Amino acid sequence: MGKNKQDQKQDLKTAKGTRDWSDEDQNVLKGILDTISRVIRENAGKELVTPVFELEEVLKGKYGEDSKLIYDLKDQGGEALSLRYDLTVPFARWLAMNPNISNYKRLAVDKVWRRDQPALAKGRLREFYQCDLDFAGPSDPMIADSEIIAIIVEVFETLGWNGRYTVKLNDRRVLDGMFEVCGVPEDKLRPISSAVDKLDKAPWEEVRREMVETKGLEPEVADKIKGYVMLKGGKDLVEKLQKDEALMANPKAKLGIEEMSLLFRYLAAWKVVDKVNFDLSLARGLDYYTGIIYEVRAEESTSFSAFDTPTSNGATSQPEKPKQESKKKEKKPVAEDEDRSDDPSVTVGSVAAGGRYDNLVSRFRPNANVPCVGVSFGINRIFAITKERIAKGEKFDYITDNAMDVYVMAFGSDMTESRIAKKPKPNVQYKFAETAGAPLGIILGEEEEKNGELRIKRLGIQDEKEKERLGELADKGIVVKMADVGKECRRLLDEVKLEQKTQSLSLK
Repeated sequence: MGKNKQDQKQDLKTAKGTRDWSDEDQNVLKGILDTISRVIRENAGKELVTPVFELEEVLKGKYGEDSKLIYDLKDQGGEALSLRYDLTVPFARWLAMNPNISNYKRLAVDKVWRRDQPALAKGRLREFYQCDLDFAGPSDPMIADSEIIAIIVEVFETLGWNGRYTVKLNDRRVLDGMFEVCGVPEDKLRPISSAVDKLDKAPWEEVRREMVETKGLEPEVADKIKGYVMLKGGKDLVEKLQKDEALMANPKAKLGIEEMSLLFRYLAAWKVVDKVNFDLSLARGLDYYTGIIYEVRAEESTSFSAFDTPTSNGATSQPEKPKQESKKKEKKPVAEDEDRSDDPSVTVGSVAAGGRYDNLVSRFRPNANVPCVGVSFGINRIFAITKERIAKGEKFDYITDNAMDVYVMAFGSDMTESRIAKKPKPNVQYKFAETAGAPLGIILGEEEEKNGELRIKRLGIQDEKEKERLGELADKGIVVKMADVGKECRRLLDEVKLEQKTQSLSLK
């Protein structure tokens, strides 16, 4: 007889784009979350928690083309619901529901869900953590914006990234003004902006093809856009744009460029200007941004340049056309649910991103005047890069293994009460101790207990020279009076920490 369906072996796995967290990975994740949250709290952020799902109407229409990535829930009782896509729109909804709040610094740490193509090893998941900082309420131009960027730098320096990242900046007003000057029709501003946002993942020709063939832009307009979006730099680029008569004649672009100049002044005062790069190809696909936009790229985030390499002054020049190559093999189409961790064209991407969204609250409460600016840290992508650096031998002080310091073992035929447990064999207890990761073991033996003594032993020592150096401590353990066990354990644990610190410094 055939087996029933229930009797057949079930193929157990997590849903695509999700993962379990345990052991070392959970320790790394917790260290990152705790560190970022602490920096934000130190900068006056108050924690806000919102539901994991929202009314569908709250989320729809806020994310542009990315709205298709929202997870909709089956109707469970008369309400159309969706899992939250980010932590920003729920914050705006909360502000709209609390009109008495005019100023607020918000911290949020939670999971969000997007039906995006997964690449788990590169931190691209469908269920992932975000940690957000947002300032709500009026402020002078670029004051709050510059403070957010300064806190972004503080976060990554506290995480031990030591300048191995860049904060890319642009302004939606500069971008939209630039598109208008190039001849982009009003109804195509957002779709073309969305196409430009892909320049960190795709070459210019591919993006141009999307603009012209998919989105119906005139080819000559696309070519004019290229002349702008290939520009990168710092204050020098701001000064270059200020001399562009066509751009400065556009009211949107003019205001954006003037405030970008002000932003660079404030960033110099915050002493973080060396960490930023003004990049006219940065677009950010979300519909709700109204002013400054930014994203953080780690060294490991970079895939390729859509155009060319920077010149010495930070601007870029047009590359020579590549020589015609022989026929390439056509890429196989990849299913949208397939994990792309092994695809070299898929990179970690941005590890933090955000910007100014002055009109989002008024979408929920008409005429509300609650300007906002914020940043979202992509925890899983930060995790992916941190793990890669740990694999190369780097150490991070904020990551601890959460292992117990001392593991208690009882050896003998009548030690159950001392152990407060069933007494396994000695070799099994040693295995438990090693799994627990404790550096010290306390051994309760029958003879030692009669004399009011016990043994303390160093655990997990594999190196023969180290065993020889530690002697009896790494062999059978040293005999200590029970009254002195606390004091002796503290002394030995201090020695262990000093050894670990010395080893960490030698690897740097």
